[in-house]
Amino acid sequence: MDAKLLELLVCPVTKGPLTYDREHQELISRSARLAYPVRDGIPILLEGEARTLSDDELQALAP
Repeated sequence: MDAKLLELLVCPVTKGPLTYDREHQELISRSARLAYPVRDGIPILLEGEARTLSDDELQALAP
């Protein structure tokens, strides 16, 4: 995921920042508790395509 592109992208639900999870190929919105898939290098920023993050997953992602 290109760092400049990541700086420009925001969560479509909260308009908050996204972080890239390279291992799972997902963009994470902590504020919305959603993980958006990245398929073939293309972020799919549709709420219907995102999966909800569990409390455990959010804690594991905490800096």
